[in-house]
Amino acid sequence: MTHKDFIAALPKDALAELSRTENAAGLWHLAGHVALIAGFAVWIAQGWPLWQLALVAQGIVICFLFTLQHECTHKTPFASRALNEWAGRIIGVLILQPFEWFRYLHLAHHRHTNIPGKDPELTAGGKPETAWQYIRHVSGLPLWAAMARITWGTARGRIEDDFTPQRAKPRLQREAQTMLAIYALVALSLLASPLLFWIWLLPVLLGQPFLRLYLLAEHGRCAFVADMFRNTRTTYTNRIVQFLAWNMPYHTEHHALPMVPFHKLPALNAAMRGHHKVTAPGYTAFNAEFLRGLGTGQLPARNDGAQ
Repeated sequence: MTHKDFIAALPKDALAELSRTENAAGLWHLAGHVALIAGFAVWIAQGWPLWQLALVAQGIVICFLFTLQHECTHKTPFASRALNEWAGRIIGVLILQPFEWFRYLHLAHHRHTNIPGKDPELTAGGKPETAWQYIRHVSGLPLWAAMARITWGTARGRIEDDFTPQRAKPRLQREAQTMLAIYALVALSLLASPLLFWIWLLPVLLGQPFLRLYLLAEHGRCAFVADMFRNTRTTYTNRIVQFLAWNMPYHTEHHALPMVPFHKLPALNAAMRGHHKVTAPGYTAFNAEFLRGLGTGQLPARNDGAQ
């Protein structure tokens, strides 16, 4: 059974219920995520014991807001269009990833998931195949360089990708210009106080490698085919990661039915059990297997075990 066969077999009322969005679930989840960021910020600012570890934790929590921004491109975390738009834009500033630009890249990724020459995620560099490429990828440095280049170029009207529609380019340019203006103000604020450096800028540099390790599991070493059951991986993990990643470890589920909001993905996973073709029992296990396969073309082992 392919993912299309699975969708066709779903009762219409079940699909409608799975696809129903709401504000409450997203707002409660966001409140918890923001509370973590605020808590770690106070810990760092006060210099409480183990504040150095809090720097890393803060970076992980901020960087994993990417998963919410990603969901906002689908307009599913909240029923309110304004909430989806503003959440995506604010997160874009925090993680240096313009929301409008990412929206079109991500929609192209969904249209051509893991298809070489069409999926922009593969075109942008693909997945690491050697130990050095893996280290470089996980460091996050290539991502920061690419985001800085894209934001700067977009602000100047130089939008050269093939997935952004012409009509949207002025909007992308305005967003990038606004982001640069905000960063200029942040830079000026550092002359008066280093607070933002310690509670935001340094943490996101330290937290990005953890997001890279997480994202690698979504499609890394999956088949270059159109079937979402084969080109996307669901990773069974603990509740902490599920919370920080807004249930996106259920990634096969998300790609098969991207209109399903994050809080309905566990239910979709339960309905999908027995149909998955590619899963992993956790991110540590996935990356260990990925490392063993570097340079060999070996696929990480399939695991269909329960959570």
